[in-house]
Amino acid sequence: MPFYVAKPGETDVLMIVMGIFLILAILGVGNIYLRLHSLPERMAHKGQKLQFEIVAVLGLIALFTHIHIFWIAGLLLALIDLPDFGTPLNRIAGSVEKIADSEGAGANADDATAAQAALASGRAGPVPAKQMSAPVKEVGSHV
Repeated sequence: MPFYVAKPGETDVLMIVMGIFLILAILGVGNIYLRLHSLPERMAHKGQKLQFEIVAVLGLIALFTHIHIFWIAGLLLALIDLPDFGTPLNRIAGSVEKIADSEGAGANADDATAAQAALASGRAGPVPAKQMSAPVKEVGSHV
């Protein structure tokens, strides 16, 4: 009888070795599959947060539905560098807020100065309202 055939009443060593090998092979292939599956997320991690979240959602959809086009779309999205529109727009908005606050503070300072001058002169009349200038007519850039 060959060496790999177990005698009656003895432990089948080949079956135990093959069982352990099968478990390790399944875990190894599963680990490789999950690493490959998370490749777009790891690539998009260095990009913007919104891009990373979209790629992560596409990866989850591909994982649970087994529709591989979602994984391919996530991979392509991870490879593309999206332009950063948020930072310039936030800077513009911050600058506009500063300009609006400085003009508002200047108008409040003029009203406060007029009120102090009225109190100093002894008359307690109403403070004259600041006159609004006429809107400036914009010049069109089209000929």
